[in-house]
Amino acid sequence: MKASQKESEMVGWDQMRSLSGTPIPAPVAQARTLPKLMVWLIIFVSVTYVVYTLKLVSTSRACDDDLLITPPLMTVLSSQANVTMGASTAEGIPNRTATTVALRREIPEAQKRTELRHIVFGIAASAKLWDQRKNYIKLWWKPEEMRGIVWLDNPVKTRRDDGLPPVRISGDTSRFSYTNKQGHRSAIRISRIVSETFRLRMKGVRWFVMGDDDTVFVTANLVRLLAKYDHNQYYYIGSLSESHLQNIYFSYSMAYGGGGFAISYPLARALERMQDRCIQRYPGLYGSDDRMQACMAELGVPLTKELGFHQYDVYGNLFGLLAAHPVTPLVSLHHLDVVEPIFPDTTRVGALKQLMVPMELDSAGLMQQSICYDKAKGWTISVSWGFAVQIFRGIFSPREIEMPSRTFLNWYRKADYTAYAFNTRPVSRNPCQKPFVFYLSKARFDSPMKNQTVSEYARHRVPHPLCKWKMANPADIDRVEVFKKPDPHLWQRSPRRNCCRIILDSKKRSAKYMAIDVGVCREGEFSEI
Repeated sequence: MKASQKESEMVGWDQMRSLSGTPIPAPVAQARTLPKLMVWLIIFVSVTYVVYTLKLVSTSRACDDDLLITPPLMTVLSSQANVTMGASTAEGIPNRTATTVALRREIPEAQKRTELRHIVFGIAASAKLWDQRKNYIKLWWKPEEMRGIVWLDNPVKTRRDDGLPPVRISGDTSRFSYTNKQGHRSAIRISRIVSETFRLRMKGVRWFVMGDDDTVFVTANLVRLLAKYDHNQYYYIGSLSESHLQNIYFSYSMAYGGGGFAISYPLARALERMQDRCIQRYPGLYGSDDRMQACMAELGVPLTKELGFHQYDVYGNLFGLLAAHPVTPLVSLHHLDVVEPIFPDTTRVGALKQLMVPMELDSAGLMQQSICYDKAKGWTISVSWGFAVQIFRGIFSPREIEMPSRTFLNWYRKADYTAYAFNTRPVSRNPCQKPFVFYLSKARFDSPMKNQTVSEYARHRVPHPLCKWKMANPADIDRVEVFKKPDPHLWQRSPRRNCCRIILDSKKRSAKYMAIDVGVCREGEFSEI
């Protein structure tokens, strides 16, 4: 009783002291424990913050890496993820991680680079010439990889396994007026091919490409060219005629359909909506190309010029044009029934088949010119890769050699150098400066370790006039071998001619043999006279 009474008195006394403001000292153990708890709490919070921050940073980097991963690697990773997912599902365990990886690395279709499957061809043809000209289409058409329609005026006999595009008959154009006395009203039918192809409503189309039945496309280069442009915008892409007079009579703002032209999907949609009304306003125009350009002018869309589309409004031998091809990818060849075969001693179709060999090896480098010099012998050498090599006596400047020599006549069959829409040079009259020409005879891909092509060029044996210059004679050379690494990304860089170098290999050195290396110019390298 006394003890409890004393304790209650002490509690009352302590409360009174507390109220009076005098602190009551805590036990020693409790005073030491509180600071420790505070320190541990601060450490725990700090560690948690650091761990969470590191996890957040690593996750962000992983997402960035997914965006930077290249399309081929994405495909591989997606395939591996799908395989893993399939195996796990077979075991009854769903693999969500694999599914997530596959979905994370898939690029939206609209953001993928333009490919061949995004292009639809509209080919203008006539039943009268079909049996002859369908052989040109067979050279470049790949039924399993390409989409397109051949538009004819009348039915023709076809087979499913003939390696050609599907054939359709163009719509009736009798309601349209045509008053040009020099032309043919089939121009109205041909001018509507893009619109009629659009109305088929094919899926996944970005570009409509127009061509004739005697047009040969280098489709890999066509894809490279169109991939530079935004297919969601209005684009009308093509090139002019080689004839200055043709361009004056028609337009310098017009794409020539024989050489081919490309129209982006949105522009084709706009064209389809207004073209029939547009055509009615121009009954006096001559052809299909100028009708198309008239409608483009109404839509306010100018021609985007790409020199790789070749109309070839010329007669004779294309050698001068092909041996000095501009620094741009070769996209098309036209009027192949009009000019001579591009290789001698063969048919037109046979010559083009020969060209397909280097085209498959390195389409980006096809016909690309390079210029170099054998200064010890005083020779100028021009290589048109995949086509021909020329050796000239004497030293010619690159400025001269890059101009086409006039081995052809203009569209009006006149030897008039002012009739062309580009610079040309005359065929030399000096007997010593006539070039020695070596045409492609064969080409192959060397071993994968070397990653290079080997093309061989044989001398075209034609009589040469007597030359009295006292210097090495190119007639001693029988064949030229050119080594070149394929360069599929050539046209993703700024335009520049490749460089060539004479190879002095003692093992292969022969008076009748020349070896040349062609490739991207090295640092400080150029065609120095």
